[in-house]
Amino acid sequence: MTTPKQSNIVAIIMMIFLFGMISFVTNLASPMGDILKYQFAIPNWMGTLGVFANFIAYAVMGYPAGNLLQRHGYKKTALIAIAVGFTGVGIQTLSGVAGGFAVYLLGAFVAGFSMCLLNTVVNPMLNRLGGGGNKGNQLIQIGGSFSSLCGTSVIILTGILIPSIAKAEISHVFPLMFGALAVFAFAFLVIALATIPENERRQQIVSEKSQYGPLSFRHFILGAIGIFVYVGVEVGIPNILNKWLQNPLLDPLGKGAAAAAIAGSVAATYWLMMLVGRLIGAAIASKVSAKIMLVAVSAVGLALTLAAMFAPTDVMVNLPVFKNDAEGLFGLANVPINAALLICVGLCTSVMWGGIFNLAVEGLGKFTEKASGIFMVMVCGGGILPLLQNGIVDMSGGTGYLLSYWVVVAGLLYLLYYALMGHKNVNKDMPV
Repeated sequence: MTTPKQSNIVAIIMMIFLFGMISFVTNLASPMGDILKYQFAIPNWMGTLGVFANFIAYAVMGYPAGNLLQRHGYKKTALIAIAVGFTGVGIQTLSGVAGGFAVYLLGAFVAGFSMCLLNTVVNPMLNRLGGGGNKGNQLIQIGGSFSSLCGTSVIILTGILIPSIAKAEISHVFPLMFGALAVFAFAFLVIALATIPENERRQQIVSEKSQYGPLSFRHFILGAIGIFVYVGVEVGIPNILNKWLQNPLLDPLGKGAAAAAIAGSVAATYWLMMLVGRLIGAAIASKVSAKIMLVAVSAVGLALTLAAMFAPTDVMVNLPVFKNDAEGLFGLANVPINAALLICVGLCTSVMWGGIFNLAVEGLGKFTEKASGIFMVMVCGGGILPLLQNGIVDMSGGTGYLLSYWVVVAGLLYLLYYALMGHKNVNKDMPV
């Protein structure tokens, strides 16, 4: 096993930070939707358009991102991704000054391009910077864990920075945006000066032709749909949960203006549970097959979601949260048991991507790289399914938050089907 060169250490650190920035910028879109809803007095579904714009960019950029990486290499593609990310977050920050809803949506869309490019680059680049083998995989796991931490922190910090959700404005979260801009700028300089090992066969791979491709395999097509469903489920659960808990009319927390910080902290606990799930998954992955793992987490996630939907909302449990009220910044808060059950689903969603990916690319051989580009396209489910959930909330008079989780139930049922039957490769006669 090779070890990373000393000259690559700084670049490795930057890649890990960029891994976190993917989650940070992506997760910022969800609480920003709540801010947009109240600042511009728009319905729930329009407040989700920022998330939609962020993820629909994957549908536009996913496949080109893979081609860009093959043609121009890791370093140049990473620099393009960072520059685009800086531009996207900059436009979102400008919307807080200009006060324009359309300006923010444009920024979210541009930022989505960057997140897609970074997702395409960071995983294989970390592997190369680590020298491949176990060390490369270890760096990817570290990056994934840091990503979970950043995804958790942005929800918590947003809740703390907002004094009252009913009076929230984009300018309240400027500190988060300025921090993101600084990281992007610093990362650009470091990567520009660093030496990044490239794939010497990329031009040969580009020139290879075949009458077949990833879409020639039924199990891959079903797996790509699974990625679409999974990302939508992963994003939709905390998105709706946060909106429900901080709704000033329903006030399920009974905290009035202070509900925003607590709601954000509860939603962030979902992402924290994903971190725990990823650590557990990494520890047992060598002993448990992707099929068994995906069957188990889909079934358990389905049971938890249904229990949350039908449990009485007046049954409360204590959860440790950031409260940001007269009692202090941190402490225990009573939350509906429905919320506690939903954040536990994070343990299940944490390992779904890896399971779906492994099953979907099984037997694809040389088509695996193109398959990864298609997967990036299907990440757009993270914008479409939450939009559908918020539409259900609006159609129910702004109260059917738990009702909207039927979308999540349908998604988990599909993933359970894929884990049990849909993943089987029935196209083994194709040359790979």
